[in-house]
Amino acid sequence: MSLTRWDPFGEMTSLRQAMDRLFAESFVSSPPMRGNALGQGSGMVPLDVMETDDAVVVKASLPGVKPEDVDVSVHRNVVTISGEMRGGGEDEGDGQGRYHHRERWYGRFQRQVTLPTDVDTNACDASFDGGVLTIRLPKSEEARPRRISVGSARPAIEGRRSTNGTETSGPSGSGGAGASGGQVSDDERAGRGA
Repeated sequence: MSLTRWDPFGEMTSLRQAMDRLFAESFVSSPPMRGNALGQGSGMVPLDVMETDDAVVVKASLPGVKPEDVDVSVHRNVVTISGEMRGGGEDEGDGQGRYHHRERWYGRFQRQVTLPTDVDTNACDASFDGGVLTIRLPKSEEARPRRISVGSARPAIEGRRSTNGTETSGPSGSGGAGASGGQVSDDERAGRGA
């Protein structure tokens, strides 16, 4: 009988590899689209969302999908892109061959994305060119940035009192009140006149 030395780190390496594989399969590198038992796409339609000063633009890659097979809806600030990739069985020929590797997807798909701001749902438009769906959603008036002009300070008010108790007659501060050489009496301060 032979003895083998037990290496605890050897098992840790295999556990680490198993965890890496689990995370890679679950979160990182899932196939682009794969139909599930309910017929819904389990993958993600890749898309970009870009915000400009006056609109939000959404671009989705849908290669091989026909424009008439795509539905786009907007409700409040959520865009839903759904449709169907037709095919799957049409290129199998007479059924004599079998697949060894198959990555192209087909079936129904749906993707929802929340927009960063409110949009005007009545003015949205969409175009489809070269397998890329482009949706332009103008921002609502409330969500658009506004430029506010900043004015200079107001000129001094006539008859305004300075910090030392003297009364000035205008913005330049020249001239005084009364015959006392610019001094204001207690009666004048109280508003009773001289």
